[in-house]
Amino acid sequence: MKKRVVITGMGVAAPNAVGLQNFLEAIKKGQSGIQFFQQLKDLNFSCQLGGKPHISEDILNTYFTPLQLRGLNSSGIVYGVIAGTDAWTDAGLKMNNESPDWDSGIIFGTGILGVDKFREAIQLIDEGKTRRLGSTSVVQTMASGISAYLGGILGCGNQVTTNSSACTTGTEALLMGYDRIVSGKASRMLVGSCGDDGPYVWGGFDAMRVLPSKFNDKPEKASRPMSSTATGFVPGSGAGALVLEDLDSALERGARIYAEVLGGEINSGGQRGEGSMTAANNEAVIRCITAAMKNSGIHADEIDCINGHLTATTRDVTEIENWKKALNRPTDQFPYINSLKGMTGHCLSASGSIECVAAVLELKDQFIFPNINAEDILPEILDLIPTEKIPQKLEHKKINILAKASFGFGDVNAVAIFKKYSENTIS
Repeated sequence: MKKRVVITGMGVAAPNAVGLQNFLEAIKKGQSGIQFFQQLKDLNFSCQLGGKPHISEDILNTYFTPLQLRGLNSSGIVYGVIAGTDAWTDAGLKMNNESPDWDSGIIFGTGILGVDKFREAIQLIDEGKTRRLGSTSVVQTMASGISAYLGGILGCGNQVTTNSSACTTGTEALLMGYDRIVSGKASRMLVGSCGDDGPYVWGGFDAMRVLPSKFNDKPEKASRPMSSTATGFVPGSGAGALVLEDLDSALERGARIYAEVLGGEINSGGQRGEGSMTAANNEAVIRCITAAMKNSGIHADEIDCINGHLTATTRDVTEIENWKKALNRPTDQFPYINSLKGMTGHCLSASGSIECVAAVLELKDQFIFPNINAEDILPEILDLIPTEKIPQKLEHKKINILAKASFGFGDVNAVAIFKKYSENTIS
């Protein structure tokens, strides 16, 4: 019998809230975390907005020692350590200070990590002051810096690694961790993703003209997935983390269970056909959705809600079209669909994991968070699905199965299928 994998802990550092309970309250309220940044204006950015978690000195001192904070200059590592540590303790797990926990591992991804530390290092090296770099410059700038930090803090002795697949990173990490548990190679895996923020990360997107420039005086209105007045995505940052665990292990230690992971699919369109570096191959997306359902042992008509990728770009309509083709359900029977990005912006490599946390909270508490700033839904979308399937206020609904999708630069896709946990279900 196939091993069942459940979620026993979660943590989050998002633009609209830091900490799981704060985040739950924020997404129920439809609370935006988009801000105006004077620095971006001074640097002549067209889009002067972004989503950035608020991390106070008190929070920093809770998660890092004075020694660790000395020279720490990577926002992604800060967010990842906070989210990952919170998920671990939320699962009722202890940090092993004596010997490695051989049954626990980490797959924690990132996209761009340590940009500000790189900049600092370049300046010092160019000035001939290499010895002033300090002993942490390598770990803060290597891609696996975040999993290395978490591995040392938690004492995990199973696989500890980092993945990187652009905006698909977080959802991909979850499915990679799921596969490791199903294969019997680990009892539990901390999975998630994080990303840096600021002008050196967001500048490239501003240069591509894919960010909105008409809402600088109205930050909370700027991120508008599925809206007729959307003009691009607002860049964001942060981290999300989830503890995946073999059901037998979770039951044995009496762990709280948030939801079950039924399975999913990861694929690529090969940048062929309609696919490119920046646009998904639609056939690959449809194949990813249908394979995710098959791998999870469910039928299309069993999906109650979709937590979409939906970034507030021209691809929103295409994404809905792909879901319609993959599910092949009548228009009035389309699942509810929402996008967290109206509240957080597009958190890039952190988006998948933050949105997975939001999706699991929806299942656990049986609600659908609102699509904020979608009061003027694109007519092309309304031709495909009814307005009521795109809730613009908090909806309390019975949700049994939820699909979470992430699509990233490089024509890469990931779809995960979550289910409300039931002791009587046999997967």
